[in-house]
Amino acid sequence: MRPRDRGVSKPVLILLVVVVLAALVATFVLVQRRGPASGMDSSGAAASLTAEEKNYLSQIQFSDTRMSAADNFLGDTVTYLDARVTNHGDKPLRRLDVQLEFVDTLNQVVLREVAHPVNARTPPLAPGQTRAFRVTFEHMPMDWNQAPPTLTPVVVRF
Repeated sequence: MRPRDRGVSKPVLILLVVVVLAALVATFVLVQRRGPASGMDSSGAAASLTAEEKNYLSQIQFSDTRMSAADNFLGDTVTYLDARVTNHGDKPLRRLDVQLEFVDTLNQVVLREVAHPVNARTPPLAPGQTRAFRVTFEHMPMDWNQAPPTLTPVVVRF
């Protein structure tokens, strides 16, 4: 006569797996609701800025904005935005987020993106300094008017 096995029963094991999966899904949902760390919240509004940072946004100027396109090795067209940013203020910038708005022929926004020309991987943008930057787009809307986007600084950090 064999002793009876006292291991975990099959229904208890299934319940345990379901609870673990539910916990993982709940964690994922909570992380997604917090919004991206790009300086924009989940509604697309700028991250909270101090009064000093809001006032400093007017010290940022963009120039030499131009669009270009090239085919990549897969034969797809890649679109580039090349521009220069100047810090006309008196503080070095460790972070700059720029909202890019592309419009159609009726001047309606067809694409809105956020670029990060100054970030943790780049040197700070010193007062009076101008720096070139490039943003790459894999897919552009068909109704885009082919003009450079409107560039608006939305987040600065000192």
